[in-house]
Amino acid sequence: MSKNVVVIAGPSGSGKNAITSVLMQRYPRFERLVTATTRTARPGEVDGADYHFFSQERFDQEMSMGNIPEHRFVPALNTYYGIYKPDLDTKIKAGKTVIAAVDIEGARYLKEAYNALTIFIMPESLEQFKGRLRTRNPEWTQKEFDARMKITEDELRMHAPQYDYRIVNADGALQESVEQMVEILKKEGYTL
Repeated sequence: MSKNVVVIAGPSGSGKNAITSVLMQRYPRFERLVTATTRTARPGEVDGADYHFFSQERFDQEMSMGNIPEHRFVPALNTYYGIYKPDLDTKIKAGKTVIAAVDIEGARYLKEAYNALTIFIMPESLEQFKGRLRTRNPEWTQKEFDARMKITEDELRMHAPQYDYRIVNADGALQESVEQMVEILKKEGYTL
């Protein structure tokens, strides 16, 4: 089975999107999986580029058609997220290496169904991470912030050890994290 899916996971604010962006700029064959969600688009987000923004009804329809083979519900955000198979399969057919930013359930599914490599991006420390999250999302209420921190703590404790690799992305060390990622991909037989 060829190597054409890689999961880059990590808590919101860990730097996974920044790492993904650098990889995609450097290696044109890399493309991001556009997942499906029931949340509404934020200002500046584009349907089909940031997410496939679906109503709950459409999300359920796509699931029953087998187009969303794996999904999760985030109670704190009252939102569904899922792997959108048509997006994934189209990119693979086009010869792309697809980078998927999904949670542990998504990572398990992609590993099983697509032989994906799974990499978890870790913050240097929880304290440093709290500061990063606060700076990035000043509009969050304390309740929202606490909910996100709880998700992060669970991910680090229970999920991170289940990934093939873990990379610590310290503040100001983006390039080093990207280099580590490139080394792992080469070692695992990905075409860059």
